[in-house]
Amino acid sequence: MRRSAAIAAAVAVLVSACAAAPSPSPSVGPSATGAPSAFVATPVPSAQPPSATPAAPTPSPEPSLSLDEPGGSDARVVAVLVDNRVPADGDGELVVTVTSAADTRIDELVLRWPTELNDLLFLAPFAPSEERIRELGPPLVQPWTKWVVGPGERGEPAGTISLGWGPLLPGATLTIPILVTRIAPGPIAFDLQVLAGNDLLKLEGGDPAELRVDVP
Repeated sequence: MRRSAAIAAAVAVLVSACAAAPSPSPSVGPSATGAPSAFVATPVPSAQPPSATPAAPTPSPEPSLSLDEPGGSDARVVAVLVDNRVPADGDGELVVTVTSAADTRIDELVLRWPTELNDLLFLAPFAPSEERIRELGPPLVQPWTKWVVGPGERGEPAGTISLGWGPLLPGATLTIPILVTRIAPGPIAFDLQVLAGNDLLKLEGGDPAELRVDVP
């Protein structure tokens, strides 16, 4: 009886020890199929060089025989017409007609063109004559007020020729003949400005009173 009790007690201790022993955890290792781990590094794309900033468009060069706009402007409006009477193979005349749309008098109307035009076409307000230069001749009467190669004493800029004419009354028209002597053959284009003194007048619509004159 005591022997049986001792055996029973030993069995109970053994069972208790087995229950208290922790179960081994499953090992973490590579998959049996060789599949990659879920934590796969994604390759980072290499940085691309910044795209080059597009260059600003290059402004178109000014055409030859052009004029810069003067510093001053005059809001009065004129209509300008250039009648080209220069043949393709010789001398001739430009007749410039200016009509005022202003309600005030323009004291001195000025036509201006580039000085370098003289190498191709020579523009003049009169033709030389013995009558103009002889001694004790009649008083010189002329409708133009000045003919200045700049820089001039009254603000005429360098690189320009200014021909004064006037005055131009409100609503009136001035007809200005300019004699043209051809120096070089071939077609020529140049800027012609119409000013009040040294201030650029306006055309109808608000554009500056500057024309491009084409001579064949």
